[in-house]
Amino acid sequence: MSDAAVSGVGSTLSPKTRRLFITICAMTATIMQALDTTIANVALPYMQGSLSASLDQINWVLTSYIVAAAIMTAPVGWLADRFGRKHVFIACVAGFTVASLLCALAKNIEQMVLFRLMQGMAGAALVPLSQSVLLDSYSVEERSSAMAIWGVGVMLGPIMGPTIGAWLTDNYSWHWVFLINLPIGIATVIGMFLFMHESKQQAHLRFDWFGFIALAVGIGSLQMLLDRGEQIGWFDASEAWVETIISAVGFYYFFAHSLTTNEPFVRFEMFKDRNFVSGCVFMLVIGVVLFGTMALVTPFMQNLLGYPIQTAGFLLGSRGVGTLLTMMAAPRLMKLIQPRYLILTGLLITAATLYEMSGWNLDVSQSTIVVTSIAQGVGLGLLFVPVTSVAFSTLPGTMRNGATSMTTLLRNIGSSIGISMVIAQLTSTTTIMHARLGESVTPFNNALQMPDVASALNLTTDTGRATMDGIITQQAALIAYLNDFKVLMVLTLLMVPLVMLIGNVPRPAPGAPKQEDAVHAMD
Repeated sequence: MSDAAVSGVGSTLSPKTRRLFITICAMTATIMQALDTTIANVALPYMQGSLSASLDQINWVLTSYIVAAAIMTAPVGWLADRFGRKHVFIACVAGFTVASLLCALAKNIEQMVLFRLMQGMAGAALVPLSQSVLLDSYSVEERSSAMAIWGVGVMLGPIMGPTIGAWLTDNYSWHWVFLINLPIGIATVIGMFLFMHESKQQAHLRFDWFGFIALAVGIGSLQMLLDRGEQIGWFDASEAWVETIISAVGFYYFFAHSLTTNEPFVRFEMFKDRNFVSGCVFMLVIGVVLFGTMALVTPFMQNLLGYPIQTAGFLLGSRGVGTLLTMMAAPRLMKLIQPRYLILTGLLITAATLYEMSGWNLDVSQSTIVVTSIAQGVGLGLLFVPVTSVAFSTLPGTMRNGATSMTTLLRNIGSSIGISMVIAQLTSTTTIMHARLGESVTPFNNALQMPDVASALNLTTDTGRATMDGIITQQAALIAYLNDFKVLMVLTLLMVPLVMLIGNVPRPAPGAPKQEDAVHAMD
């Protein structure tokens, strides 16, 4: 179909109807990518047996996707500016869909890792480009609503991924974790082909290969370190030191080159905007808190409380309910209250829920988990929509493609840091607490001398000692989880003073003409 024919199809629709279809396409692309960051996790044990892979090999199914997505997020802005956002978006959605099919058809671990690399490379552009498309499709007055819609996919995708993955794997097979993307991807490609306008192509742009390679090496090595650190024992292994040195060298050459060349790979002038910098900082923290909490709550409910994966997923999904409700209300709140005060409220609510979680025990009820999760979703929702709106409120539209790529990259790095930080803390604290609690298990402990306890825990038998060891391990793990919740609470509270860095976001005057962006201007 020619461009003229495509334009004819779109021109028969009213601007609002056309914008609705564009929004749906952007959302489906966002949800697809956001789901795939977590949906495959629960299927790994099934893949391991089917693909005859070792534990270390099967973990590369996750690592390859994360590293590829991190590396390819950085050049998304340049690609969209150079070749046109519509062309790049359609190519990436199509590539992601094809790679998903190939993952489902993989016969061995080598093929799976290769196809996951392809999936990560193609999927890297989906979130930043969908955000950029929505920012351009809505007027300045309506952008907070657009970011609320977009944020639903970004925030709910990772939360619901494990639940959907567990259901598909239990009722069908692990292949459906990837096959579910096919109808969504095909519909998205067709919709974007028919309804999206092409942005202006800047053919004069040159690609800064040295800057890209240096940044790719730095980001790739950092992501490898964060993703594999726990498996290899962090800096007790030579691999961690090698990855750290390579990452440092890559970032050094990237900044040294970018600050001295005329056409750097990343346009650093965007960081002169105070609100954009503030948005980047808070986006990094959102990644740490959101994914760090997810990495803790799911195993807490499964391993300590004994909930099956689907029950744990539904309980965790209650946080998504709070996020969804708040995101729908946030645009109206932003018309009444400055975004900085909403962000402050979100930080305080999130910190309060983490404080509540630091007091949980093995008898915590499902109702308590649900209420706390909903409240935490409210806090994260009050953070996400104002932060994304503030970040682009005063940034020139010509920098939007690169800026959305940067915020997505920082959120992804924040999620990797958050997961690595809490899991490392969890492991080390569990070991330390196990040793300390074990020191109290002696014949002179009055509690162990009580008749009921002594009969149930006969430490002179192998069964009694094994039972006691299990109790100590469980209590040590509980203490470690609670300490991790406290760490995330402190990190959230440390961000409160940074709210003052955010400048006022001007509100359009009532009755003022709407400022339409590139997509409307081309109609």
